[in-house]
Amino acid sequence: MNWIRSFIFVIWLYGSMAVVGLVLWPLVVFDERHVWTALRSWARAVVWGLRWIVGATVSFEGLENVPQGGALIAMKHQSTLDTMAPALFLPRPVYVYKAELGGVPVMGAYLKRNQIGVDRGGYAKALKSLMRGARDAVAKGGQVLIFPEGTRQELDAPPDYKPGIAAMYKDLGVPVTPVALNTGLIWKPKGIMRSKGHVTFKVLPPIPPGLPRDQFMAELERVLETESQALLPPEKRRSVTP
Repeated sequence: MNWIRSFIFVIWLYGSMAVVGLVLWPLVVFDERHVWTALRSWARAVVWGLRWIVGATVSFEGLENVPQGGALIAMKHQSTLDTMAPALFLPRPVYVYKAELGGVPVMGAYLKRNQIGVDRGGYAKALKSLMRGARDAVAKGGQVLIFPEGTRQELDAPPDYKPGIAAMYKDLGVPVTPVALNTGLIWKPKGIMRSKGHVTFKVLPPIPPGLPRDQFMAELERVLETESQALLPPEKRRSVTP
């Protein structure tokens, strides 16, 4: 039965993306701000599908910490849901995405409007492109969202934070708002299986700008890992080094 629910949800996931994307595209052509309208509409459809098809629910905590202007968001990454749900609590989310996704039907057209595409083929070139895009987005009041570990991680995977977030933190000179989560409980990093349960996105107090690189990285990892582990059932938690 769980396999059947998961299969139906995958159809709903991509079907709703196609419908929302095609219906709202004429608005986006004339005003790119409707990219966020589309993102929110699709995210609502996904959350609805999780609840009524899979039997999984989603909640948001710490919304008083959500920045309203230009900012940098550092989020734990366990599932594809993490790329959709932020549109439900961030005013103007700007995603950093792999450049090749710009060629994906429907989704690619939206990403290329006002999101940040990065070619991972060359690190130095990719970093410069990322910095330019992030500066522009923050100047326009966007919340640049980055996954410090770079890819989706299993619940029990040890932390693997990449240096790109530290470079952005120093270059932009803005606070970094961490977002903890436990989405891996219902949505694995790979495969189509989804599970019943409840997951939470928790927006944490911002880390102020100006910290030395090592201190910033240590603090970011500490708060994200500690808070994300606290969202898990006791039997699934692993110890976090202070």
